[in-house]
Amino acid sequence: MKSLILFAAAVAFAQNPRPPQNEEPVAHFGTTVFISGGLRGDIYFLPAETQRLPNFAKLKPVGSIYTSELNVPRHNFEQGFPGVTNRFEWFAIDYKGNFWIDKPGKYLWALLSDDGSKLYIDGHLVIDNDGTHPPKGVGGTCKLKKGEHRIRVSYFQGPRTQVALILAVIPPGDDEFSLFSTEDYLSPEAQAEIRKQNGDAPAGPKPRRKPGEDFEMAPTIM
Repeated sequence: MKSLILFAAAVAFAQNPRPPQNEEPVAHFGTTVFISGGLRGDIYFLPAETQRLPNFAKLKPVGSIYTSELNVPRHNFEQGFPGVTNRFEWFAIDYKGNFWIDKPGKYLWALLSDDGSKLYIDGHLVIDNDGTHPPKGVGGTCKLKKGEHRIRVSYFQGPRTQVALILAVIPPGDDEFSLFSTEDYLSPEAQAEIRKQNGDAPAGPKPRRKPGEDFEMAPTIM
């Protein structure tokens, strides 16, 4: 009998990482343009010296941004949120959205952030990566049935100026992480609408995108 194999996710950075200088980041936290079927991130201001994610129910958002994936590699963040606020430290973003699962089973997630973050699926805490810290990744698993599910990623940035936020997943049957994108987990209705817009042209399977070089999978087999 083979022993039970459990995978734990770890997101690691090379020793003494240095973000590229004078380069525009390859990803951002979102856009003010609405994205159908994507994630909506409500932005909140935090008091200086905040050490953990806040109780969002007690705060009022200052604006919202939209994205289909969370792929913010480590970089110096000073541009703020054009169209919303120029705040680049002491803020939080609470992302929420829905996604559709065709393949039921165990999903392995990894959430990297600087500073704190949490991942919830269907209201259940899957990953707790909270606190003020340099880029750090934490893994978690959950079993999902076929159908629609809710996803929430809460994130906060403390003192200036480095940020990072990457969400990746290993679906059942895969053996390596890919970026989680709501575009890869659309409902049948959403897929039908896209086919209609494209003149019923077959879209074909989209290649899964791997996280950046800073992100690596470290499976642990027990």
